[in-house]
Amino acid sequence: MKASTKKSKLALLSCIIPLGIVGTIAFSFAKSAVAAPSPQGMQGDYIGTGISSGVTSGGHGSDNGQVGGDIQGRVAITHTPLSVRGSFLFDDKTTATIPTITYDIPIAKNTNLYTGAGYSFIGRQGDDTPLGNRNSVVIDTGVETAINKNIVAFGDGKLGLDAYKNSDADAVSFQLGVGYKF
Repeated sequence: MKASTKKSKLALLSCIIPLGIVGTIAFSFAKSAVAAPSPQGMQGDYIGTGISSGVTSGGHGSDNGQVGGDIQGRVAITHTPLSVRGSFLFDDKTTATIPTITYDIPIAKNTNLYTGAGYSFIGRQGDDTPLGNRNSVVIDTGVETAINKNIVAFGDGKLGLDAYKNSDADAVSFQLGVGYKF
């Protein structure tokens, strides 16, 4: 049991460390660009759909990483760098509803890096989703870009803390999709 917990934590770290490095580099880039004209990041709200893939398990043979769908949206909070986001991850067993608050960092024209936190509400506790099988605190980081006036592409990684029943394992999932900007 301890060996599988160590392996899942190692897998988790191997997923989270690159996300942290990307966030740190983007934050450093954004901070150093203060003297230069700030890039105009993506503005507006959107709703989209895509895929979600869980890459961890709870350390038990029956807790497997899941692949499913994702419905995701963003509502920007006017005159602030904050957004309210919602993700609805689903597969053939159950759902995970994840409201989050994020801090948006403009990194290029029509492109934002975002990071934030929220909470995952599992539809049926104990059934696997791409983000674990029980309610948990979630840390979220991702990128979004407006492809044209109304089309957005987004991708993010979510870390569910202590997201498996009968295990202290964390869950990691990645989402990728497109949306309609309004």
